[in-house]
Amino acid sequence: GIFFLYNLCRSLRSGGLEDISKESNTDSTMHSQQSLDLECEQAIRLLVANVPPSDEQSRKPALIHALRVGVYLYQREYSREIILAGFLHDAVEWAGIHERAVREAFGERVASIVTACTKDDSIKKPVEKINELIGRCVANGHDALIVKAADIIDSFSYYSRVQNERELLYCRQNAEAIARLKPESFIDPVFAELFAAFQRHR
Repeated sequence: GIFFLYNLCRSLRSGGLEDISKESNTDSTMHSQQSLDLECEQAIRLLVANVPPSDEQSRKPALIHALRVGVYLYQREYSREIILAGFLHDAVEWAGIHERAVREAFGERVASIVTACTKDDSIKKPVEKINELIGRCVANGHDALIVKAADIIDSFSYYSRVQNERELLYCRQNAEAIARLKPESFIDPVFAELFAAFQRHR
C-alpha cells in the first residue's frame, strides 16, 4: 500500500498517471510470473518424489524428459495450464501419481490435460493405442494436443541422438496421427515444429 501511494504521488507530481499504470502492470506481471515459477517448482518436486530412477535399460530417462518438455513450453510462454501439464504429462503414466493428486494441486484443467496425454495400456495394439491417445487429446482440446506435440518433439530429439530406430518409428506414428486427426482450427507453431521433426527423421 505504501509503495503504491508513493508511486501515485510521484506520478501526480510529474503530471499524469501513465507511469504508475505501467508500474502497476509490471508488478502484476512479476507476481504472475513468480506464482507460475512456484507452481512449476511444485510440479518438479512432485515428479522428483515419485518418478522411479532410470538406468541404462530405460527406454529414456523419464524425469529429465518431463523437465525438457515443461521447459520447452515455459520458454515459449504458453499458458499456465499448458506449462504445468507439460511438466506433468507423464505423471500418471510413469510416476504412478493419481489424477486426483494432480487435480488437487494444480486444478481441473491441468489434470484434464495430463489425463488426455496418458496412454491407455489396456489397448494392446500399438497403432490403435496411438490413435486412441491422439483422438483423446483432440477431444480434450487445443491445449492437450500442444502438450502431446511437445512431448513427441522431445522424443524425436532424444531417440535420434541415441539412434533408437524402434522408438523413432513410434514418434513418427504419433506425428502421423496428429497430422491426420488435428482439426484445421488447431493452429500453433508447435505443430509445424513437430512436422519438421517428422520430415527430418523419416
